[in-house]
Amino acid sequence: MTARLLVLSNGHGEDLIAARILEPLQRLQPQLQLSLLPLVGQGGAFNSLHHQAAIQRLGPLQALPSGGFSNQSLRGLLQDLGAGLAGLSLGQWHSLHRWRRGGGAVLAVGDLLPLLLAAASGLPYGFIGTPKSDYTWRSGPGRDPLPDAYHRLKGSEWDPWEWALMGRRQCRLVICRDGLTARGLRRHGVAALAPGNPMMDGFNLEPVPASLAAGERILLLPGSRCPEALGNLQRLLGALPPAKDRILLLACGSRPSPEQLAPLLAKAGYGPAPMPAASGAASAWRGPAGLLLVGPGLFGRWGPWAQLGLACAGTATEQLVGLGIPALSLPGPGPQFKAGFARRQSRLLGGAVQVCNSPSELAKKLELLLAQPSLRAELGAIGKARMGPAGGSERIAALIQKRLLLP
Repeated sequence: MTARLLVLSNGHGEDLIAARILEPLQRLQPQLQLSLLPLVGQGGAFNSLHHQAAIQRLGPLQALPSGGFSNQSLRGLLQDLGAGLAGLSLGQWHSLHRWRRGGGAVLAVGDLLPLLLAAASGLPYGFIGTPKSDYTWRSGPGRDPLPDAYHRLKGSEWDPWEWALMGRRQCRLVICRDGLTARGLRRHGVAALAPGNPMMDGFNLEPVPASLAAGERILLLPGSRCPEALGNLQRLLGALPPAKDRILLLACGSRPSPEQLAPLLAKAGYGPAPMPAASGAASAWRGPAGLLLVGPGLFGRWGPWAQLGLACAGTATEQLVGLGIPALSLPGPGPQFKAGFARRQSRLLGGAVQVCNSPSELAKKLELLLAQPSLRAELGAIGKARMGPAGGSERIAALIQKRLLLP
């Protein structure tokens, strides 16, 4: 009998993690009937999977104003409701209900929403809990007294209703992002595992090309949700002190697009420049803070080349510090990368990403870190320890095959 698997994911980062795991899973089980239901956005991260013609995509799909972060503000929730959130959720529920009639298993990637839907399917399911880690309340810079006390009382960042869904008989597999979080869940009767972090797979560890080796190399991560990413990039560029020999690596996806970037860069004082050899960049710009290279889809190649990151992103920031490269963040108005999100991210990563409250603070910390390689190495070591080694995708795929797909 051919196995059927439905993957539910609720965010761009969750889509990326799911895609990383599904690649080795397709190799392990080539006859797998794979269906995808991204709950947030268009699910573009899944375009990299093999055998696209054999993959069933369920819908409806819709990009919402909050980018999936309506739980972080009332304004974001109201905007999403106005854009059709209720109808979208109802349509997704109907898609799940129709799919479940054929039998199979469900893999939920994210937090409570996909976990709840997987449990409601009535089918065997697995859960990969991506956003929560006990590191956010047990250690790291800064304190948040009320949430910290609440999590300490529970002994886990996951909540009792989530333990209940993870502990059901139909839930055959629970994966956490780190061993500390898995231990916390096991104290509550959830057989949680931490076999590795898929976010650290897929990087090209190539030497820095000679054309880029001489200057300071700073990776810019403004995020992928527009218009927020454009505002983030504008603030990051405006915070950079002037320099001639600095290389700015703008790693982005399909968004912001070249058409969106061009007027912003021109306004910031950047003009077209000759392309450095072997950089792989799509375009090059020269401006007040140095040579800016734009590289859609080049994060996996450029990330290991950087000495420091300037970040207003979620998953990509975690991946960068997991490579041993510290970062500075500059929160903005959101809807995603707000001050609370940035502080939580910094605690999760043990201070390997440092939150700056103003452009001037970012400029000062930038100069400090660039002048102290030993401090960068110390922070980078913390980031690598928090994120863990590569290889998690293969191990998780094998567990999915064994627990969910094989009879």
